[in-house]
Amino acid sequence: MTANGVLDFALGPNLTAEDARAIYARGREAVIFALLELAAQLRRLQGQCASVNSPATPSGMKPIYQKPNTPKRRRKPGRKAGHPGERRPAPEEIHEQKVHRLPRCPHCQGPLKRCVGTRTRYTEDIPEDLQPVVTEHVIHRDWCPRCRKSVEPRVPDALPGSQIGNRVIALAAWLHYGQGQTIHHLVEVFNCHLHFPVTPGGLVQQWYRLQEILFPWYEQIHRESLEAAVLNADETGWRVNGKGHWLWCFTTSRATCYLIDRQRGKPVVARFFRKAFRGTLVTDFWGPYNAAACGARQVCLAHLLRDLEHVERYKSPSPQWRPFAKKLRRLVGDGIRLSRWKDRQVPEYGRRRQRLHARWDELIAIPWKDQQARRLLKRFRRHRDDLLTFLDDPAVPFDNNAAERAIRPAVIIRKNSYGNRSARGADTQAVMMSIYRTLKQRGHDPLTTITTALAEYLKTGKLPSLPP
Repeated sequence: MTANGVLDFALGPNLTAEDARAIYARGREAVIFALLELAAQLRRLQGQCASVNSPATPSGMKPIYQKPNTPKRRRKPGRKAGHPGERRPAPEEIHEQKVHRLPRCPHCQGPLKRCVGTRTRYTEDIPEDLQPVVTEHVIHRDWCPRCRKSVEPRVPDALPGSQIGNRVIALAAWLHYGQGQTIHHLVEVFNCHLHFPVTPGGLVQQWYRLQEILFPWYEQIHRESLEAAVLNADETGWRVNGKGHWLWCFTTSRATCYLIDRQRGKPVVARFFRKAFRGTLVTDFWGPYNAAACGARQVCLAHLLRDLEHVERYKSPSPQWRPFAKKLRRLVGDGIRLSRWKDRQVPEYGRRRQRLHARWDELIAIPWKDQQARRLLKRFRRHRDDLLTFLDDPAVPFDNNAAERAIRPAVIIRKNSYGNRSARGADTQAVMMSIYRTLKQRGHDPLTTITTALAEYLKTGKLPSLPP
């Protein structure tokens, strides 16, 4: 029996009973070949499912029926029972008053006996006839005998040569770089609702000019990030003109700095860390971060736990993997519980911390035979001094969630706009996202802050410092 004789039948989901009987009638070799072919198809199908279910696969590429169900809420949403309710406060100023009174009964259409009882209700809305304010600036030009030239005052309400006011530019930039709205959405909102005609190209050119003016703020954010006590870092994919780039995120509790670069290696880390960083750098296990000269380092233990789960799901480890993973999970859990001690000055805390370090050394010293265990042990030896830094400083977290939360708004923007179309657009994206994210962290109104700063810059020619 040859292979071609068996392959004449549709092996797979469309195999019929007649085809199965025909294969059986051809003899033992035909049956064995058909079973092997079906097994190969099943392995290929399982491999496709495994690739779809991989943690590296984006959520949008997974079928909805393969996603796990959302876990039930642990606590009921909202405030606890008996808590005083809250509502929108009464407005301080009333612009219009309307009186409502029925001419007759709405049920029987009979006459009504007028009473003196009333109630008051407030409503706040955006008027339908929103119109932009057009201002004509009459600029006097006078002669200076000492300088022997004509001089004129600067207009602080708009950039030189621009007909669009500073507030419109700041609002559009905040909606795009701070809130993730696409340019076409902004054009529709301004043209239809705000009755302010704009074009995509006009907005982009104004954002380029805004980025040049606010660039000193970006450099200030960079300097303050390097002076922080704890700095979290992470990176994710980005697209510039259809080509693969990387968005780097360096964040503290008061500032966030983004970088967009074609590389994902040490040159980007060296470009950001222009001088030695004296604080603690919190990252994942990505190798280029090892090139950063920092006072201390903490690697993300949450990434380590996810790595253990990935090995158990998709790597088919040997029987020796289970005791290794059990010891490792227990070590990580004990370290996290120990970090929750409020008083770290007691002698008991020091003894437990030393014991935890000794247990890590014991785990690394065991000659594990499992391939995945040896891979992780190599990582532990390289980062031995970076595993338990969070036990020495309460301000240092054991995970890198701060950087992941800071990079999430950029990921949402990437899903909406698919990146940038030019290198200049990528630079503007990094600068403006850094400024808006930092202003949000510091509790400042981005629209008022940037509009006020632009007016000061246009008056004096000097940009004020980024507000603390």
